[in-house]
Amino acid sequence: MTTKSGVPADNLRMAVTVIVLTVMTLSFGDAVIKLLSSNLVLWQIFVLRSCLAVPLLVLIHRMRFNSVALLPKAPGWTAVRSLMLAMMWVFYYASLPHLQLSIAAAAYYTLPLFITLFSALLVGETVGRAGWFAVVLGFVGVILILKPATGDFNTYALLPLASAMLYALAMILTRTKCRDEHPLILSGALNITFIAVGLLATFSGGFLESLGISSPFLSSTWAMMGNAEILAVVLLGIAILVASIGTAVAYQNGPSSIIATFDFAYVGFAVIWGLVFFREIPDGLAVAGIVLITIAGVIAVRR
Repeated sequence: MTTKSGVPADNLRMAVTVIVLTVMTLSFGDAVIKLLSSNLVLWQIFVLRSCLAVPLLVLIHRMRFNSVALLPKAPGWTAVRSLMLAMMWVFYYASLPHLQLSIAAAAYYTLPLFITLFSALLVGETVGRAGWFAVVLGFVGVILILKPATGDFNTYALLPLASAMLYALAMILTRTKCRDEHPLILSGALNITFIAVGLLATFSGGFLESLGISSPFLSSTWAMMGNAEILAVVLLGIAILVASIGTAVAYQNGPSSIIATFDFAYVGFAVIWGLVFFREIPDGLAVAGIVLITIAGVIAVRR
């Protein structure tokens, strides 16, 4: 369905459902990355998981979307979007070995504020007082759940903030310049970019060390893998496949400022994965934060 101007009509219900499922998958993948940061190398994860995802995308294309052109309609904007998202994950994952997960997540989840801000400044979307209130309310909920301590912030805390800005810009680009691209093509472009970035970082040798960035997780030497690591990489490949398609679908079919509010659902799922992987039990403040995030999502849709 399209509007009178020829622009595809929004499908808000589908977009919200997809973004919630997407952030559930992303939060699971991030928990696995946190667990693997002492066993594997980031570039190794990038290359291996996307090498699993790309053949699955090709299979899906041949079985269900054979008529969809393999090349994007706007290759330049698609490449810029893919590079932004790849670097977003580089910055965020690079911060995890050096920050508490709560600190990294709290800094990263300023992204709905950036999305709302960029939507108003760059796209001219009407956010309104209710929209701004919903985003701020959701952010307060994130703070209640994660409870970041000011003394824990260091230079690495700037990396999740950079990730949030890159993600916001990439989602604005998804809606404005890549809206007509098929999600399967956007996902394929992103995963190919992951492979390219991972291989470039691997073969660049000591480039990062020459910049003063020293971390085993960012090493150019890949680690040995056992059965547990292989299984984890397979799960990450499936997760990035679902997330890369889901993010494109959600932001193509709903206003960025509304979909961004539902991005806060990541925090609720992070509580669940924290309990499963790290035995973290949410307290009263965490429960209050989840309630605030839920209220913020309802306000965003009703407005």
